[in-house]
Amino acid sequence: MLKPLFSKSSQGIVLYLDDEHKTCNEKYAKMLGYKNVKEWEKNEYPVDDIDPKDQDKAIKAFMRVSEKLETTAATGTMRKQNGGKFKAEVTMVPLPYKGEIFVLEFFSKV
Repeated sequence: MLKPLFSKSSQGIVLYLDDEHKTCNEKYAKMLGYKNVKEWEKNEYPVDDIDPKDQDKAIKAFMRVSEKLETTAATGTMRKQNGGKFKAEVTMVPLPYKGEIFVLEFFSKV
């Protein structure tokens, strides 16, 4: 259902339920320095892709989306696999599916 969005978007995209049930598009994986989507999906703690100083803010934003069903935007610093960093803006949208609330996240470098 989301394949056209994932393949054609100019933004990095993450679809996230929990640390086990998640995926991203190729653009997002490359943005963070992963070889491909499968490598990113193996990451057990994707919050580690966010600079530690911004992790609490990111978790609170995620909870607002998944629990209160509010679309939320935030900015923060992302950490690449090679140790580099970059500023990003993310817009998070709640996406209900089969009784669960996934969070669909759109990332852009700023």
